[in-house]
Amino acid sequence: MLYFMPKSNCEAPMRIKYNAPVVLTFAFASLLVLVLSQTLLSSLTEAWFTVPGRGGFSASRLRDWVCLLSHALGHAHWSHWVSNISLILLLGPILEETYGSSSLLLMLGMTAFVTGGLNVLFFSSGLLGASGVVFMLILLASFSNFSKGEIPLTFLLVLLLYLGKELYNAFASDVRNISVFAHLMGGLMGSLFGFFRVPRAGKI
Repeated sequence: MLYFMPKSNCEAPMRIKYNAPVVLTFAFASLLVLVLSQTLLSSLTEAWFTVPGRGGFSASRLRDWVCLLSHALGHAHWSHWVSNISLILLLGPILEETYGSSSLLLMLGMTAFVTGGLNVLFFSSGLLGASGVVFMLILLASFSNFSKGEIPLTFLLVLLLYLGKELYNAFASDVRNISVFAHLMGGLMGSLFGFFRVPRAGKI
């Protein structure tokens, strides 16, 4: 029997690393929800991944409480999912490395809960999708060069471009099926996290 030993000067083979567990798990979970909704369980997204609007929420119904968080995993269709998840996969790993997985998970959960809760209080239509999370990550990422006593110009430009556009859309008569409110609240949450959260030791 022959044995082939690798040469000592050969580099180790490349392997795929699960480099951002919170971001990747979020992306795969939302993909699974969409696939099941589009195939075997057509009512899954509406039942378990959509926050009811004002008057539709019942404090005695467990499903409604779950949806306050789970709505960020639900998406109406493939283009909706791709537009959100592509940005989350772009920005999320950098922020997870900067702030740590547990902190980013907490920020994701808080953003989903706040946008979902306020939707229940003030809006009649249901809410689903990760748009609020996306805007939270965009504004949070703009704080990458934040230091005490300074406001990064990049943050102000992002604030102007993204949230300014959403404010414009809020008054546009042709906007359909886009939760401008969730975008604005997500951006606000990201701004607050950027101001008050400190990156973990050794990170800037």
